[in-house]
Amino acid sequence: MDLTPKVKFMGLTFDLTVIIGSLVTAVIVYILVTLLARRLSIRPTGRQNMLEYIIDFISGITGIMMEKKESLKYISFAMTTFLFIMIANLLGVIVIVTTEVTGPIPSLGLTASALEAANHSVSWFKSPTSDLNVTFAMAGAVMLYSHFAGAVKHPLAYAKDYFKPYWWMLPFNIIDELAKPVTHAARLWANIFAGEVLILILREGTLYLTAAPLLVWMGFSIFVGCIQAYIFTVLAMVYIGQKVSAD
Repeated sequence: MDLTPKVKFMGLTFDLTVIIGSLVTAVIVYILVTLLARRLSIRPTGRQNMLEYIIDFISGITGIMMEKKESLKYISFAMTTFLFIMIANLLGVIVIVTTEVTGPIPSLGLTASALEAANHSVSWFKSPTSDLNVTFAMAGAVMLYSHFAGAVKHPLAYAKDYFKPYWWMLPFNIIDELAKPVTHAARLWANIFAGEVLILILREGTLYLTAAPLLVWMGFSIFVGCIQAYIFTVLAMVYIGQKVSAD
């Protein structure tokens, strides 16, 4: 991938493309939901029909591992997660902004050596989910919340679960729990990252030779982006449901 501008603050490094992409995604989600939720009525039409369809779709996801009453608590979380990831995935397919930077900009981490290694190509906008840090942060947050919710709601059952089906399975159950956020994050990141890499490669090719493959791959990437948003949300609700369900 292209070089990205980064800034350092309090010993931490922040990728500006990730920050910009995340903010744009959040704004789009907010505007979309606000427009769909305006002028609600008893007899839904147009935009309200679309909003209710999305809510029904998300309600089906939250009900996979939980009872109906319990699943209602997580509809807003699941809907926000799904819409954010889906739009973030699609942004990298529709809009990838790269420019050629000739001179170094040390304040943004664009040193002469880094620019030379990247052929002076700098990326300013891409899918936030094509960055492993973003997907790991989301998967990690889901893991932490699921364990917290389970320990609070059913503390005894939560503790016993690590010793099932036999007490000596404790280390394997711990490894299993640690592996969940890793696979949860890596699946989303790998699909989106690989898709953007190929789009960038096709963009650099000869127009007449790569135009058709590029359009086909962009269409496929849109499909993959929606599927990955669905899979991530489903797994998030499955992991939470496993901890908060009484059985």
